[in-house]
Amino acid sequence: MQTATEKPVYEHEIRVTWGDCDPARIAYTARIPWWALDAINGWWEDVLGGDGWYQMELDRDVGTPFVHMSLDFRSPITPRHRLICKVVPTALGDRSITFRVDGCQDGILCFEGRFVCVFTVASTFRSQPAPPDIRKIVEQCLVDV
Repeated sequence: MQTATEKPVYEHEIRVTWGDCDPARIAYTARIPWWALDAINGWWEDVLGGDGWYQMELDRDVGTPFVHMSLDFRSPITPRHRLICKVVPTALGDRSITFRVDGCQDGILCFEGRFVCVFTVASTFRSQPAPPDIRKIVEQCLVDV
């Protein structure tokens, strides 16, 4: 596996708006996993050449439901700067994939998260090994963090 410094990290830009914030003038907590998942979907689109979750489900019959999500909050998120979500796959099991997502604004780490998905046959919602073509792509992207 390559380290994060040796491999380009996918960066997904989020425009945080006034409507994303609570009366304390920081992002609603519930928006943060939403943004992280949007960034992971962007990663899939980037590495599969346009196929995000929607296309994977409908066109490939491949689902990737989440079985674990964890977030650590480091600094408040506000509308002052774009939120840059850095996405890397950190592990690929026989039937699962783990992502790390770090959200930064103006060079400051705001959150870091770990997200684990399992591969399923979407039409039957049954577990399956990572499809060979997807496995090959993901293996080239794995990063040690």
